[in-house]
Amino acid sequence: MIEDYDVYHMNKKEFLVCLFKGFLLCLMVSFLFYQNIFLCFILSPYLYFFYKKEQRKMTEDRKKKLSLEFLDGIHSLSVALEAGYSVENAFKAAIKDLGLMYSNEALIMKEFQCIVSQINHNIPIEVAIAEFANRSKLEDVECFSEVFKTAKRTGGDLVAIIKMTSKTIGEKVEVMREIETLITAKKMEANIMKLVPFGILGYMLLGSPQFLKPLYHNLLGSLFMTVLLGIYLVLTKLVDKIIAIRV
Repeated sequence: MIEDYDVYHMNKKEFLVCLFKGFLLCLMVSFLFYQNIFLCFILSPYLYFFYKKEQRKMTEDRKKKLSLEFLDGIHSLSVALEAGYSVENAFKAAIKDLGLMYSNEALIMKEFQCIVSQINHNIPIEVAIAEFANRSKLEDVECFSEVFKTAKRTGGDLVAIIKMTSKTIGEKVEVMREIETLITAKKMEANIMKLVPFGILGYMLLGSPQFLKPLYHNLLGSLFMTVLLGIYLVLTKLVDKIIAIRV
């Protein structure tokens, strides 16, 4: 069970891959902008910021994954309730249904198993769902928790309510997928554009090294390249904000 979906803890493999990518980037900057690979050790503090950036990306990716899996989860729950299962047993039936689509390591499988475990320990089902909502920090799960709690307390039609909630979340996910599809090409273009300056410098160093010689190994050239690097970083940050659309 994940304690907080807003905090991502990389495993050893993910951490080493992240470290390698960050170090490789520092090495490229050191060589292409300053022609001094030893400068990458001075730039090494950047690895911390690169790690944080990758961690945020992994956090967002995991929450998106959970959001999509949760839609399948409440759909399975709705089907189980329509089949006549009690609310408590509906979660057990939903786990069996989800097992046909996901492995036991899937986020929604673990969360539903956790809810069933809490029910078996006589914890009220609405409390178990609320605890899941608090950890996930997902608007859809929080809304479902509130709706479920209200329906349970007032004796509302849980089947109809969960079915309507499933439909609403499904429509939202479809909109999210459409937007993601529309901006995927733009994201790809942005990522390519980020690599263009490195490609140009690399090409010129290989094809016409004398042309760039005045920019290296002297104070004025180093300052000029540092300014260019700063402009590149600012523009990269701006592009990331433009394409970071949230639904």
